[in-house]
Amino acid sequence: LMRPLQGCRGRGVVVGTVTLCLAAGWALQTPGGVSLVVPQPNINATVAQNLLLSVEYSCRGMATIEWKHVSSWGTTRIAEWRSGNYVNVSTIYKDRVTAFENGSIQLRNVGMRDAGYYFVTVTAEHGTNAYGTIVVNVYEIIYEDLHFVAVLFAFLAAVSAILICFMWLCNKSLHLFQKKTTHKLTASTTEEIELETIEC
Repeated sequence: LMRPLQGCRGRGVVVGTVTLCLAAGWALQTPGGVSLVVPQPNINATVAQNLLLSVEYSCRGMATIEWKHVSSWGTTRIAEWRSGNYVNVSTIYKDRVTAFENGSIQLRNVGMRDAGYYFVTVTAEHGTNAYGTIVVNVYEIIYEDLHFVAVLFAFLAAVSAILICFMWLCNKSLHLFQKKTTHKLTASTTEEIELETIEC
């Protein structure tokens, strides 16, 4: 009685393994299978630069691509489209995003708020999903700081020049005023001297 059970159990394991292999092969070859490759998962960018978030997906049949941006300011949906169809871009990104057939997007004129995590989801017709993440760091351009310093320096120089002119005008006015009072004083002193001479 023990032998047939062992034989059945051994046969069951073989049949189960073969079934599992066939199911795995069938799942890989179903039209709904989807794969996604992210060639550059970390990107460094500078302010005002155009940024390509590059991915490459493959899918047998139609697929839906969706991009989201997650940062300290919150989560924002960037764009969503079905392969070969109209691209639905969020109003925040309307004039800044271009979508490509391979699932990539280009983000124009990046700012500091564009730093963060970019999540792409590719969903096949039969519900299979593939996910990708790109981390973007955005840095300010150094010459912008120099530009600010130059503008500040020019402003301070202009204010200094105006103050110098004002002080020069004040000095001139003071000299003219002193000249007039000195002239009046000498005129009155001369009159006194003349009166004294007449009295003598």
